[in-house]
Amino acid sequence: MDFWDHMEALRSCLLKAVVAAAVAAVAAFCFKGPLFAVVLAPSTDAFVTYRLLARVTGFKTEFHVALFNPELAQQFVVHMRVALWAGVLAVSPYVVYLLFRFVSPGLYRHERRSAVRAVTGGSVMFLAGVALNYFLIFPLAFRFLGTYQVDPSVKNQISLTSYVDMLLLLCLLMGVVFELPVVAWLLARVGLLRSQPMRSRRRQAVVAVLVAAAVITPTGDAMTLALVALPVYALYEASIGVVRREERRQQRGAA
Repeated sequence: MDFWDHMEALRSCLLKAVVAAAVAAVAAFCFKGPLFAVVLAPSTDAFVTYRLLARVTGFKTEFHVALFNPELAQQFVVHMRVALWAGVLAVSPYVVYLLFRFVSPGLYRHERRSAVRAVTGGSVMFLAGVALNYFLIFPLAFRFLGTYQVDPSVKNQISLTSYVDMLLLLCLLMGVVFELPVVAWLLARVGLLRSQPMRSRRRQAVVAVLVAAAVITPTGDAMTLALVALPVYALYEASIGVVRREERRQQRGAA
């Protein structure tokens, strides 16, 4: 294939991805009830995380935070945005498959195996980051911030846009952050990263994690920062293990 044949193949790949995302987004838009039942679930005390915490700790977790809409067309705009995000998330495995099928003919067999592992691991880790945020980080942060009061006379009313923006942004950021072990493995595989410097710089890593958590946390409060920083540092430790395992594999192959 010449250059223009490759461009045509890429265009076809991207067109299929866009069409698939559009179809999934339209389907998500049509199922408004189930879609927002999932999106708004962490805003009520009946959410599974709150019930589990109540069962484990024995403390009551009942709370009520009112969501309101201050603008005329905002609910419709939010509906479209959430449907688009849901459609993209639903077809993301298919999009990754299309991109891999486009580049795989130019890879050697061992490169293709590594690419399959990287793509599979990256997809799983991204979804794991989204799930962790949805079931743990966002619910705890929302409950803390939504019920915090400087005085009982000041009632909290959270706008629908603020709620959805924080949920979607944290899902995206945690999904990206969870790619850290996959990136570390790829860098170790090509010889650009070693485990020993990572182990010797744990203190610097803690500071870097706190700074990164402060940057990516949309609210800036200490509670959300801590909820984000703890799993990020755990990912750093997991990356050390991944890099060390890759080093051992390379040492066995060299022997």
